[in-house]
Amino acid sequence: MKYYISDLHFFHEKLNIEMDNRGFGSVEEMHDYIIERWNRRVNRRDEVFILGDLSFGKAEETNAVLKKLNGKLSLIIGNHDYKLVNKIDFDKSRFEWIKEYKEISDNGKKIILCHYPVMCYNGQYRRTKTGEPKTYMIYGHVHDTHDQRLIEKFVKITREYSVINKDGSRKDIPCNMLNCFCMYSDYEPWSLNEWISYWKERGMVE
Repeated sequence: MKYYISDLHFFHEKLNIEMDNRGFGSVEEMHDYIIERWNRRVNRRDEVFILGDLSFGKAEETNAVLKKLNGKLSLIIGNHDYKLVNKIDFDKSRFEWIKEYKEISDNGKKIILCHYPVMCYNGQYRRTKTGEPKTYMIYGHVHDTHDQRLIEKFVKITREYSVINKDGSRKDIPCNMLNCFCMYSDYEPWSLNEWISYWKERGMVE
């Protein structure tokens, strides 16, 4: 099984009490909660794609947390990760790969992975013969902020727009963007179908 999650921000105490207002008594309490939620869902054979901003902590303490998490991990580098992944003592062997951008396949769908939302993503116009979207853009970075609200407006505007083909027919523009911010899933990695269902309820996915 493949799972996705973003912006865990381990050891980021200020973010716990500001911006996200996560409400934990301490970062240690936050870590315990995330690890318990994670391992309840993920087994050691599952793949988990972390969409950036993994940890604000030092290499050694981040390594210790990573050892407690089940699954085969892959990391998309976020803006808070560059210093960490370049540390000599950071255990990169814990990850299948570490990249800034990656395209994968999941359940017959093309998945675009990037920490930052990509508004016009590769394969965006592709559909199946029955009209189902073939590509999804999965991102993080914006958390649950005004930036996410702007993305939601962009998606709505894009869906209302149509392209006129050479034969005069109209073609709509698919726009399926999934923010896999950890607080949306209560810190539990979710599958593609779970993220699709969540964002479909919020009008962000067809």
